[in-house]
Formats: sequence, structure tokens, C-alpha cells
Amino acid sequence: MAKVAIGLLQHACSADPAANQRKALAMAEKAARQGANIICTQELFRSRYFCQSEDYGNFRLAQRIPGPGTEAFQRLAKKRGVVVIASLFERRASGLYHNTAVVIDADGSILGIYRKMHIPDDPLYYEKFYFTPGDTGFRAWKTRFGTIGVLICWDQWYPEAARLTALQGAEILLYPTAIGWHPGEKRRLGARQHGAWETAQRAHSIANGCFVAACNRVGHEKVAGGAGIEFWGQSFVSGTGGQVLGRASASQEEVLIVPVDLAEVDATRTHWPFLRDRRIDAYGDLAKRFRD
Repeated sequence: MAKVAIGLLQHACSADPAANQRKALAMAEKAARQGANIICTQELFRSRYFCQSEDYGNFRLAQRIPGPGTEAFQRLAKKRGVVVIASLFERRASGLYHNTAVVIDADGSILGIYRKMHIPDDPLYYEKFYFTPGDTGFRAWKTRFGTIGVLICWDQWYPEAARLTALQGAEILLYPTAIGWHPGEKRRLGARQHGAWETAQRAHSIANGCFVAACNRVGHEKVAGGAGIEFWGQSFVSGTGGQVLGRASASQEEVLIVPVDLAEVDATRTHWPFLRDRRIDAYGDLAKRFRD
């Protein structure tokens, strides 16, 4: 199919994982009824963003994959004939946890998983305490509705991740996300921070001639006391030229449906042949941390 519709599930989260999962499933059903073919959850949709603090109790939120979280979306995918990307806190083994996205095809089968490769450690984003860096590498999957690649949140800032995924044939890059403002910084830095986030991802669309879909959460979450994080929503889809094709609000729960024409990927890559003109013979230093 050349023409498909992307559905992004943007919502707030409560302290009840079961309620959050029911909400995400209901929104996914709504997206399917509205014509979505590929449906993506926000990052770690089953809970509040617990990485605001380093708390061993939060490891109880993790699940096995496959497990109850994946099985519910597999049933939905098969029933509705849709592709689903579900972002979960994975318990791989005792003491080994990942921030993982599961890719489910339209027949309900699990095509594979992607484990977040870039793990941040910033104020209120203490992810290195919880997540082992991914070991899946950058991947793309052929689904019923096109070839997709999945990356997660902090991965959004790395052109290398987008490029390596696109080089495997990805026509759409999907980014489950949980990003927001520190309330005390919002007035001074908020517009700049959000603008940088969106611009970086739109640039991935341009540089790789593909669609980008970022699914963020909304709501003001105070998990560890203090001012918390005000998630900025504004989930969006950008086209192969970097143009915004659809954007959700900054504060409201929303099912964002954006139709795209995958034929534009080939047309864009032909007319803007960035992949053709790459000087792979000159890029060896990219494998170094820094050129001293």
C-alpha cells in the first residue's frame, strides 16, 4: 500500500498501570476506527514517567516481553488489522532492564523489538539508573503497511540513528517519546527547547527522505516531589521534505491521525539523492568518541 495513515496516541498517565493500559488500548481502537493503519504509543505509556527519581521500587513496573502488555496489543492488531508499536519497560532478566518498543504486524505477530540505544542522565531524566543500553542495533521491519523503523525519545537527537535506520529501508521513523519542560525553565527556554526538538526530527525527514512520527505524552507529572515535568505534547508527523503534516495540541489528550503517501519516499530520494552522494570512504571517524 502506498497510502497509509499513521495514528499517534497522546495522553496523560495516572499512577495506575492497568488504567493507563486500558486508556492506550481504547485510544488505539479509536485510531483504528478512524482509519489508522500504523498506531504508535508514547514512551512508557503504562506508567507515569518514573525516571524522575532513582527508586528501586519502580523496577516492579517492568514486564517480560512477550507478556500481558504485548499480548493485549497483539489481540488488537489482529482484530483491527493494524500495525502497532508499543513502548514498554522490559524486564529481560534479574537486574537487566531495557526501554523497549515492540513492533506488532497487522496479523498480531511480533515482528521484533527495539531496545533504546541512547540512555540519558539529566535532572529528572535519570534513565541510566533503570535502563541497560540497547543491544538490538538500529532496525527496520517490513510490515503490511510499509517498512518502518523505531527509535525512542533520546534517540531523536542523533542523526546517526536515523540514518542507519533509514539505510535499512525505513520509509517511516517512529519515535515513542516522553519529553517536557522543567516548569521553572519554561518561560525562558521553553520555546527554544521545543523548537530544537521538533527541528532535529524534521531534519531527519529531510536528510533521509522519509516520514518521521513522534508521539509524546501530556500532563504535569510530579513523581518525586518538587516541580516535576510538564510534558509538552505536540506529537507530530513530518513529510519527506521536513514539512509538518499534522501536529497535536500542547496539553490535550488526542488521537492524531495523519495520512501519508509512501510513494513520496522514492520520489524524494531520487530528486534529493543524499544517499547516493554519501562519502562513506571519509566517515571512519564517526566510530570514534571524539577527534582529538
